[in-house]
Amino acid sequence: MPRQSILAIFDGKDTKKILNREFFPFFFVTLQAKETYTFMKNIRNFCIIAHIDHGKSTLADRLLEYTKTIQVTEGQMLDDMELERERGITIKSHAIQMEYERDGEKYVLNLIDTPGHVDFSYEVSRSIAACEGALLVVDATQGVQAQTISNLYMAIDNNLEIIPVINKIDMPSAMPDEVEDEIVDLIGCDPEDIIRASGKTGEGVEEILNAVVDRIPHPEGDEKAPLQALIFDSVFNSFRGIIAYFKIVNGVIRKGDKVKFFNTGMEYDADEVGVLKMDMIPRQELRTGDVGYIISGIKNSKEVKVGDTITHVATPCDKAIEGFQEVKPMVFAGVYPIDPTDYENLRASLEKLQLNDASLTFQPESSVALGFGFRCGFLGLLHMEIVQERLDREFDMDVITTVPNVSYMCYTKQGEEKEVHNPSGLPDQTMIDHIEEPYIRASIITAADFIGPIMTLCLDKRGELIDQQYVSGNRVELRFMLPLGEIVIDFYDKLKSISKGYASFDYHVDSFRPSKLVKLDILLNGEPVDALSTLTHQDNAVTFGRRMCEKLKELIPRQQFDIAIQAAIGAKIIARETVKQVRKDVLAKCYGGDVSRKRKLLEKQKRGKKRMKQIGNVEVPQKAFLAVLKLD
Repeated sequence: MPRQSILAIFDGKDTKKILNREFFPFFFVTLQAKETYTFMKNIRNFCIIAHIDHGKSTLADRLLEYTKTIQVTEGQMLDDMELERERGITIKSHAIQMEYERDGEKYVLNLIDTPGHVDFSYEVSRSIAACEGALLVVDATQGVQAQTISNLYMAIDNNLEIIPVINKIDMPSAMPDEVEDEIVDLIGCDPEDIIRASGKTGEGVEEILNAVVDRIPHPEGDEKAPLQALIFDSVFNSFRGIIAYFKIVNGVIRKGDKVKFFNTGMEYDADEVGVLKMDMIPRQELRTGDVGYIISGIKNSKEVKVGDTITHVATPCDKAIEGFQEVKPMVFAGVYPIDPTDYENLRASLEKLQLNDASLTFQPESSVALGFGFRCGFLGLLHMEIVQERLDREFDMDVITTVPNVSYMCYTKQGEEKEVHNPSGLPDQTMIDHIEEPYIRASIITAADFIGPIMTLCLDKRGELIDQQYVSGNRVELRFMLPLGEIVIDFYDKLKSISKGYASFDYHVDSFRPSKLVKLDILLNGEPVDALSTLTHQDNAVTFGRRMCEKLKELIPRQQFDIAIQAAIGAKIIARETVKQVRKDVLAKCYGGDVSRKRKLLEKQKRGKKRMKQIGNVEVPQKAFLAVLKLD
């Protein structure tokens, strides 16, 4: 075979090394077979799911080490984002391929390490869509917790094979027997099915790998059918465009194929396909059951949608793969560039970030004080904080985030109907007939011990109990009608706190209802700051306004003049605080003498302060905009 055609067939990284070896044909045949023809029965796709801080990423390190995929030089090798390492949490799902040999037979294991924090549960749902099995990791010192339960039900809904693992059994405070009983009650498995392991020492890792091979089914699909591949993630590369990660359900994809994305209808050439290890490893073809990536030189982020189906242009599939549920944002806030000329850069940054984080939603909006920006939807306060950090670190964007809110319907006395996304968009108070706010139908599943505190929380948030019923054993489902505006700020955090992490929460928007809402304005030296304006219920307005003024007094730095912080409803001031000025002691040099000399100096200082107040600007720090979220 000519050297050029061999190079064309083998498009991997070690071509030179192989071509320079003796016995070249033998090496070539074995490598080509190894790379291209992994039988479907030897492929296992699985993810690791657990509550936050139960040791998923450390356990993943041990699996990679045991299978000799990489040499682990530091903890959490898959957490490659700077933010993830700083905070010690997983933010993004990470896919990696391992090769495991047992009894002379080679298996390809595609592992996806998922986040544990509730704000990133959408990442988990996407990973589950690309797998046939899941390792359910439970901390031996903490037992079954909220995300353990909610992730488990997500996996069961997708018909995944569950392998329960008790992690951290080497800890002095470990309670493996009690935790084992909890897992048996939770999923109804036999105690012998539960693997005891330690991500720190590596104990139990071999049993986990054997269980993955024995218990998790291989992918099902037809290699001869038209191509169907599910996109479960994507990233932006400034040199190569958008890289989509996919799992092939049916068919085969080869380098150079003409493919199209089913939902968008866009057609591309598959410039490069390959598998995901610590780096992307190119391959000539990927077959049914494989997890890999495709590079097609796509530059526009709108052309790639997570959950879309890749198929061939010549022989397209009949229908798209049913993907995962649409994301449900919990917190909405305005994001504005500090420099108005950065608006288009911010749009581009958000689009690139959305590729990597599909749970972020945004649409354009404008503000009187802040100019043009975007109204973004987040899954929670941590998600909002992380997005802000990533905009700063990865895209060098300085942004201001406003107080979170929801959309309202405003009806004027002339009978006009107006949808309001921002309190500053409300007509004058005298023109408003009534305002309607969105209500949600919420479902909360919790242990029976926490029914009382949860009902108190929901009723304090103006909720109405619809019904309650026991799901199984000690677990109860409570259904409420709640105003969406009451849950976007701190409801989720409070729910997790009072239920010790055992409550799971789901909702869908039900209808709009009339409500006694008022616009609460914050004034600094008589000037309204519309980024701090909120719509709140009439009964809560005075308390809320007073707390906001007190919080802002702590956060706004002192100036050379007094800063009056006021909360107002229309023309009525309901609360006030003053940030005292920084003053030089002008009387320090006066020792004795006539009092008029001292008064003259003080009057001169007073005139200077007054003039300064007229021209001085009050800079509101970014944390003041977030203060409203954490008033409790």
